[in-house]
Amino acid sequence: MAVDLKSIFRLVFGLSVIIASDRATARPQRADFEFLPAGEYNCSSLNKNDWPFDKKNREARFTVGENMVYNETEDDLTIDNEIRGFSFSNIVDSVFTVMANGLDSIVTSIIGTEKSGKPKPNRVNYKNYQLIRLFPSSQGHVKELKELKETETEDIKFWSEPMYNKTTDVVVAPDLVSELKIFLRDKGIDFKVLITNIQKTIANQNPKMSKEQRDDLVSSQGHSMTWKRYHRYGEIVRYMEYLTLKYPKLVEVITIGHSYEGQPIKMVKISNGRNKKNGSKSAVWIDAGMHAREWIGSAVATYIVSQLVEKNSSYAKLLENSDWMILPVANPDGYEYSHTSDRLWRKTRSNHEENQDDSRYTDYSFLQLLNHYAKWLWGKCEGVDPNRNFGYHWGEVKEGGASLDPCHETYAGPRAFSEPETKAMADYILANKKDIRVYLTLHSYSQMWLVPWGYTYSKPSDYTELMSVAKRAIGAISKVHGTDYQLGPSADLLYPTSGASDDWAKGVAGIKYAYTLELRDRGTYGFLLPASQIVPTAREIWAGIRTIARLVT
Repeated sequence: MAVDLKSIFRLVFGLSVIIASDRATARPQRADFEFLPAGEYNCSSLNKNDWPFDKKNREARFTVGENMVYNETEDDLTIDNEIRGFSFSNIVDSVFTVMANGLDSIVTSIIGTEKSGKPKPNRVNYKNYQLIRLFPSSQGHVKELKELKETETEDIKFWSEPMYNKTTDVVVAPDLVSELKIFLRDKGIDFKVLITNIQKTIANQNPKMSKEQRDDLVSSQGHSMTWKRYHRYGEIVRYMEYLTLKYPKLVEVITIGHSYEGQPIKMVKISNGRNKKNGSKSAVWIDAGMHAREWIGSAVATYIVSQLVEKNSSYAKLLENSDWMILPVANPDGYEYSHTSDRLWRKTRSNHEENQDDSRYTDYSFLQLLNHYAKWLWGKCEGVDPNRNFGYHWGEVKEGGASLDPCHETYAGPRAFSEPETKAMADYILANKKDIRVYLTLHSYSQMWLVPWGYTYSKPSDYTELMSVAKRAIGAISKVHGTDYQLGPSADLLYPTSGASDDWAKGVAGIKYAYTLELRDRGTYGFLLPASQIVPTAREIWAGIRTIARLVT
């Protein structure tokens, strides 16, 4: 039995027509545009060093004039007279689609459905989704992009915050690619396509390992870890347990808590068990995998573990002066979900349904509310951003890069430390804060070494000292492969973030040297960094971290 609930919603509410008509005069129509002649033209004021020209994948700009047809690339969609400019009516359409699909599933569960030979897919497919880099060059551009971001539609996902004279990366569903490009051209916002098919990049990111290859590794080296690919959480845990058996005097694996779904949160403590001659040793804390999709962080963390343990003779002096506490996967539920269901998942996997009420959305636009409840009704609002969930300036959403909307990717949670993962971290760090001298949290991407504070543009009193030590670290990073890391406060280089772990580590736990490291790359692959870059990334970051440890422990 087929039920056309989309039509019912449009009939009852009539919102799509109303909003479209309200904005008709403001939104240019397809007939108002033409493309400039397709010469060697970069669609921007950017010079060719900033934006390499590619004849095959040429972007053009609109001017007022007659209708024309333009084939953007050989693989891209042809824009014809039927296509409308990008508009908020499309967002309403997508909202209605979500609501209709949700009601369809309810009706189906009650009255049944026709049998289908195809099983329902359980993995998000990003076929023909594009990663597009935007170049906002005015505050007006930033305002337009922020308004687009605030709608938080399923079809356009921002990987970075729109900021003046800084690039913004967005993932766009195939159905909206052409319309978004028309919108950007109309607004004069330059852009270029970084990835034309995200699913293809996902498929090529992580080389597969057969059971035979895994068994061979276990036979030859005692474990299946290799830094030529990204590993599942179970393999990482088994590697940690292997190290405790092989190096019992050096390694201790500590379960500091359990995730929302009940997985153990495992941390490795590496210590030679001896105190320094002048007293107890300082410790270095490293965590990674807080954001599920940032696989490179966890890979680098396990690489550092392998260096300290399996090559401990090379770092005997380092271990004489410092102990190491390394949490390779701070968000095991989300990390596993990014492997099994949605490669681009960011948050934890908790469900705070009881907190998803009306009271906190009074400042939201009607469209944001509608989009929020459309997703909430159908159970699509799982998870909290763990790096907005720490109890230091938590929930400051005005300028804090956080949201109180459970459907948002930067949802701060219903309260500070609502997530068992962040609470487990905080409890362990507080219990050992007298020993922890350095706090490092590994994230990606953008190649930055970030200094507190994140929640404010103000600087801590020891800012000069923090910067001086970090400069030495990024100098060591550069010497390995020549990779350039930017240095500065996260509020300046990225955007203000409230409830972040590094601010909490410094502001509450009192750890003097607290930093966030944003690893490779600068956007060519973004969160989908190929496994071939694990070892180069790990080697350079390990050089920087060793430098910090030698300077301050």
